[in-house]
Amino acid sequence: MKLSRRQALAAPALLAPLSAGAQSWPDRPVRIVIGFPAGSVTDSLMRNLIEPLSRELGQTVIIDNRPGGNGVVGTMAVKTAAPDGYTQAILSVTNGALNTYLVRNLPYDPIRDFAHTGFLAEAPYLLVVPANSPARSVADLVEMAKRRPGELTFSHGNFSALIGSQLLCKLTGTRMLGVPSRGGPEALTEVLAGRIDSTLTDFAAGLAQVREGRVRALGVTSPNAFPLAPEIPPISASVPGYELIVWFGLAAPQGTPAPVVARFNEALGKVLAQPETREKLGRLGYAPRAMSPEQWRDFLQSQIMSLTQLAREIGLEPS
Repeated sequence: MKLSRRQALAAPALLAPLSAGAQSWPDRPVRIVIGFPAGSVTDSLMRNLIEPLSRELGQTVIIDNRPGGNGVVGTMAVKTAAPDGYTQAILSVTNGALNTYLVRNLPYDPIRDFAHTGFLAEAPYLLVVPANSPARSVADLVEMAKRRPGELTFSHGNFSALIGSQLLCKLTGTRMLGVPSRGGPEALTEVLAGRIDSTLTDFAAGLAQVREGRVRALGVTSPNAFPLAPEIPPISASVPGYELIVWFGLAAPQGTPAPVVARFNEALGKVLAQPETREKLGRLGYAPRAMSPEQWRDFLQSQIMSLTQLAREIGLEPS
C-alpha cells in the first residue's frame, strides 16, 4: 500500500512514542515470575542475579514465586500479562520444554506465546541418597534396584528431575518408583528424612547437605566431574551415555516491543559477563551463558524437540 504525502509525514510522529518509551525503559520495577517454590534451583539462580541486574537496569527487579502445575501457574501469569517487558517468566527444562509433551492441553506455547529476552545459565543435578543408605556409589544403587525391582523410590519436584531418574532406570535396565513432590526442596527433604531412597537435586543445595553429612552424593549428571566438587564422579562413569543438564532463560509476553527486548537482553548480557557474577554463580553450580533473543529462541526450539524425543524413548506419558 502506498502512503499519501500526509501519511508519510505523520509516520515518524506515530513511531516516536514507542521509540521514546523504549529508550526510557524501564521506568518502574521489573517482575520476574518463577513458577517453582522458593529455594528451588530456578529460584536460587534468579535470586543471585536480581541485585546486579537491578543495578544494570536502573530499576528494582522483583521475584514473584507462583508455584504449581510444574510451572504452568507462573508461566500463565506472564503469558496473560501486559506485553511491556515489566513482567517476565523463567523458562526451564520443565516449563519451557517438557511441559509441551507431558502436560495435556498445555495452555501456553513456549515459542509462540513469548518474546525470548535472554538466556541465563546451565547446571547439572546431583544424585543423592540418605546418609545411612547402603548405596555408596551409583553402581551400588543400580545393584540394589536390580535386586528389588520396583521397590526403591526416587523423589522428584519437577519434570526435569523425573526424566533424569527415569533415564537412569532405562539405561541400567532397572525399575524404581517415582514419588512426586511439590518442588525440588521438598524432594530433597524426603531423602534427608530417610523416607525416599534417592533424588536428583540442584547442585548447590545438595552439596551443602553432603558437606554437612546429611546425605551422600553418588554422582553428578554432567558428562564430566564438576569443578565445584571434583571428588564426586559423573554418573556416566558407571552408566555410559548418561547426561542431564538443566537450563534457564527469561521470556516476556508475546508482543513486547523489540527495542524493550533488546534493552533487557543487553543489560542481562552485561551482568552475565561480570567476573563477580560468574564467580558467584559458579560457586553455586551454575554456568552463566549469554544468548541473543534469536539464539535463545532457537535453543529452546531445539530443546523442546530433543527432550520430547527423550521422554518418549523413556516411556513417559502425557497426563
